[in-house]
Amino acid sequence: MIALLQRVSSAVVEVAGERIATIDAGLLVLVGVERGDTRREAGRLAERVLAYRVFPDAEGRMNLSLVDTAGELLLVPQFTLAADTRRGNRPGFEPAALPEQGRELFEELARSAALRHPRVACGRFGAEMRVSLCNEGPVTFWLQVRPACRATA
Repeated sequence: MIALLQRVSSAVVEVAGERIATIDAGLLVLVGVERGDTRREAGRLAERVLAYRVFPDAEGRMNLSLVDTAGELLLVPQFTLAADTRRGNRPGFEPAALPEQGRELFEELARSAALRHPRVACGRFGAEMRVSLCNEGPVTFWLQVRPACRATA
């Protein structure tokens, strides 16, 4: 599973003109699910997102996590993160999980995060979304949790 973390002062998701999720200071995380991912990867990715130290401490160094700062989390499904972009000028989506598996694992990630953190909001799987954010820093990180069978690939 893939997570693109962005430290934000605010973020909003709209579907068909309706605001469905909003957060203040915290993390906007775009989530991609790949073929072969399982519930194990979803749980591990939730742990990493919540514990990843991207917020400044008193000295201005990135030493604090979302949990440490009591920030908010907005998870947004984005299957294009799993695209194969190695050749040509058009992405291939063979690495991406099939829609039903992607939905199941995105929802598992959201459940796992909500069990560990009180402030979790989500975009809508499969919807055409408009995502607005104010990236702080800018600070953006790519996290990936691979299934054990692909860990060395």
